[in-house]
Amino acid sequence: MKFLDQAKIYLKSGDGGPGCVSFRREKSIEFGGPNGGNGGRGGDVIFIAVEALNTLIDFRYQQHFKAQSGTHGMGKDRSGPGGDDCIIKVPTGTEIIDEDKKTVLADLTSEGQKLVFLKGGDGGFGNAHYKSSTNQAPRKCTPGWPGEERAVWLRLKLIADAGLIGLPNAGKSTFISAVSRAKPKIADYPFTTLHPNLGIVKIGDYDFVMADIPGLIAGAHQGKGLGDRFLGHVERTSVLLHIIDITQDDPAEAYKTIRKELEEYGHGLANKPEIIALNKCDALGAELAEDQAQTLQKAIGKEVIQISAVSGEGTETALYAMAEAIKTAKSGIS
Repeated sequence: MKFLDQAKIYLKSGDGGPGCVSFRREKSIEFGGPNGGNGGRGGDVIFIAVEALNTLIDFRYQQHFKAQSGTHGMGKDRSGPGGDDCIIKVPTGTEIIDEDKKTVLADLTSEGQKLVFLKGGDGGFGNAHYKSSTNQAPRKCTPGWPGEERAVWLRLKLIADAGLIGLPNAGKSTFISAVSRAKPKIADYPFTTLHPNLGIVKIGDYDFVMADIPGLIAGAHQGKGLGDRFLGHVERTSVLLHIIDITQDDPAEAYKTIRKELEEYGHGLANKPEIIALNKCDALGAELAEDQAQTLQKAIGKEVIQISAVSGEGTETALYAMAEAIKTAKSGIS
C-alpha cells in the first residue's frame, strides 16, 4: 500500500428539506385545517479515527464527501425523513487543517474519537407549524436551511513512541529492520527511504512503536532534499534516537547539522529527550570506534552509545535507554 500523509478534500453537509403547504380534505370534516409537515434535517459530516488505517491513500481516489439532504415535508402532518450522515474514517493521528495549511481545526489522536465537523441544515417548517387561533389557514412554509461547505487538508502524524532521525545513509532503516519486523527498503545510496516506516519493538517485557523517517540534510527546513515534511511524524514521540554514521569524516558536524534542522523546524522537536548512537562501529573495530565515540562526546557534551545495526552490537543498550525514556515521559504525562 502506498503511503500518503497529506490530502485535500471537499466537504458538504446536507441541506434541510423544505416544509409543505397542505390542508386536510375529508368528506365528513368541513374545516380540516392545515396539515403540512416539516422538512427533514440534513445529514452531518462526521470524522471517526480508526486504528485499522495508517495512510490517507483512500483520499487520493475520492476527494468529495457530501451528506444526504433532508426530504421535504408532506401532507397529513408527515415530517420528511432526515438525511444520512457522511461518515469519514481517518487514521488515528490525523489533523484536520484549514485551506491555509496552517490553522489546525481538529486533531484526532485516540482510537474511536468522533467529531461532528459540519452540521446539516435544519428542515423548513410546514404550514401546520404556523396555525394559530388568529391564523387558522396559513399558506406559509419555509425552505430548508442550507448545509455547511468547506475544503480542508488532512495531515497524518504517525502515533509512535520513539523516532529515528539522522542523515541519509546513517543506517536508520537497517536499525528498525533489525529490532522490529518492519521491512523498509535498504540500499547503499542516499534517500532510500521515501516515506515513514513503523515498527513494533519488544525489549524485555516492554513493547513500543518506533518510527523511521526519511533522512535529513542541511537546509531541509528550506525544502532541500526531501525537506522537513516528514518531521511531523516524530512530533508525537517521547524520545528520539539520533543515529550517526561513524565511518563519515566528521560525526560531530553531522550531529550539529541535524540538530540545526530540528531547531529550525520547531514544534518542540529540539527539546525532546535524545539518545545519540554511533552506528556501523563494527566497520572500524573496537579501539578506533571507542576513539571516535570519545571524540564525539567531547565535541557535543553528551553521552554516546556505540551500536551496529548489522551485527546487533549495542542495539539492546539503545533500546533499553529508549524504553526508559518512554516510560518516564508517559508517567510524567499521566
